[in-house]
Amino acid sequence: MDRLISLHNSIFDEVEKADGLLPLLSRLVFAATLLGYFWASGLTKLGAGPVGFLKPSLNAYAQIFPRQMEAVGYDASQLGVFHWAVVVAGTWAEFLLPLLILVGLFTRLASLGMIGFILVQSLTDLYGHGAINQPETLGAWFDRIADSPIMDLRAFWIFLLLVLVIKGAGALSLDRILRRQILGRPAPA
Repeated sequence: MDRLISLHNSIFDEVEKADGLLPLLSRLVFAATLLGYFWASGLTKLGAGPVGFLKPSLNAYAQIFPRQMEAVGYDASQLGVFHWAVVVAGTWAEFLLPLLILVGLFTRLASLGMIGFILVQSLTDLYGHGAINQPETLGAWFDRIADSPIMDLRAFWIFLLLVLVIKGAGALSLDRILRRQILGRPAPA
């Protein structure tokens, strides 16, 4: 039994030394599964023309403020500056935060921003779009069914981002390069 424990410890002591690997893999999984999702969603919010990033589409307002848009007959011009600012900030966040995570720049802050974004997105889906009344969309934990878009999938998304908040960007990141080059301090292993 001592040999088995010793073998186990020697193997996993080596695994623990590859501390930068977990956040790197987390960033790769994020890129493979969520980067395209958020960018595609952001594209649906851009308005027409070269200043479309400042003039969101009608769809953007309907996605983010569904009840308010319904109340004004889907005429976004009746909404105020606050609504415009939220829609523009949300649209930019869908492009910029995933990009920062991808390249590993300000990864902890970008991951926190994405967690906030996902929480707001989930609340909008639940209360703005009425998913709170759809048990199959809302889902439940500990129910043996792991495919609900809100409780199940988004819990995994947030967990993945929490790894990055706690561990940082890991190996092969701009955060690591900046820490080494600009601050003159070695990055943690």
